[in-house]
Amino acid sequence: MKMDIVLIPGDGIGPDIVREAVKVLDAVMDKSGHTVKYTTCLAGGCAIDETGVPLPPSTLEAAQKSDAVLLGAVGGPKWDTVPGDMRPEKALLGLRGGLGLFCNLRPAILYPQLSAACPLKEEVVAGGLDIMVVRELTGGIYFGERGLSADGQSAYDTMAYSTAEVERIARKAFEIARGRSGRLTSVDKANILETSRLWRKTVECCATAYPDVQLTHLYVDNAAMQLVRAPRQFDVIVTENMFGDILSDEASMITGSIGMLPSASLREDSFGMYEPIHGSAPDIAGKDLANPLATILSAAMMLRHTFKLEEEAKMVETAVSRVLEAGWRTGDIFSEGCSKVGTRQMGTLVAEAVGQE
Repeated sequence: MKMDIVLIPGDGIGPDIVREAVKVLDAVMDKSGHTVKYTTCLAGGCAIDETGVPLPPSTLEAAQKSDAVLLGAVGGPKWDTVPGDMRPEKALLGLRGGLGLFCNLRPAILYPQLSAACPLKEEVVAGGLDIMVVRELTGGIYFGERGLSADGQSAYDTMAYSTAEVERIARKAFEIARGRSGRLTSVDKANILETSRLWRKTVECCATAYPDVQLTHLYVDNAAMQLVRAPRQFDVIVTENMFGDILSDEASMITGSIGMLPSASLREDSFGMYEPIHGSAPDIAGKDLANPLATILSAAMMLRHTFKLEEEAKMVETAVSRVLEAGWRTGDIFSEGCSKVGTRQMGTLVAEAVGQE
């Protein structure tokens, strides 16, 4: 298989971590016999500096022609004073909209080797955690009608969903649950919100096509509580945009370090944009301090979801687990008795562990 991947390193530590993910992808290619073509493009603050806009048309065009996008991070204090419609983060919205990415996958995995970094009691997370949050990405209150009164004393934001929007994200979630343990939790606020009542009714209609998946419903406030009280009850969670934004961040923190968590943004076909969920951390950019594992694991998600290379995806994930088992740690996940390494060495260690028996 030949893969056409657009790399968008972006700002801050983005170039540092994307470089290491490419190192690991190349190791996978060497083991598997597949080939890959990389095209590096600008987006975010660096694009503003070079072109005057956060998302140059050439970047979006290249991404649209590719098989997948691997993104590092965008933004930083350097661009805090630019107009709102020109902020680096607008590149993310432009890519999501321009590429039709409606489904965001955020796996929250607590590796047993990192259990000491989890803020929850050991008995609550014994054996590790593996939760997949499926978030609707292009609807809801973030994209609804909004406004501010003329006197600036009142404002409104509208949450809106159509049956079709709920159906397509629900189908994705059911398919993912079917490939895991067959358990899906749909999160809404159906006791209060009309959109949530439509959400729940639509998800239940979709469930009839997936009799092998056990569907449960939770109100979002209860779901937030249950995530910290008994997270192991969850396998796949599906929810709307704002609830997913909040719950996936909560889930990320119970896994010990935001530097460990990848994500995928998908559309109806196999195309996807893959990125770590952490920010650009400009204070440590270029200092060999960043944790590249979230980006490396995002590359594993790319192999799985876009290229349907399950064996190769597992090669990457197993390599990460082996490196952690051997006691290698970047600063954000370091604990007593382990060996501290920098960004480059961590990437090299994972690349060397790819395909090891």
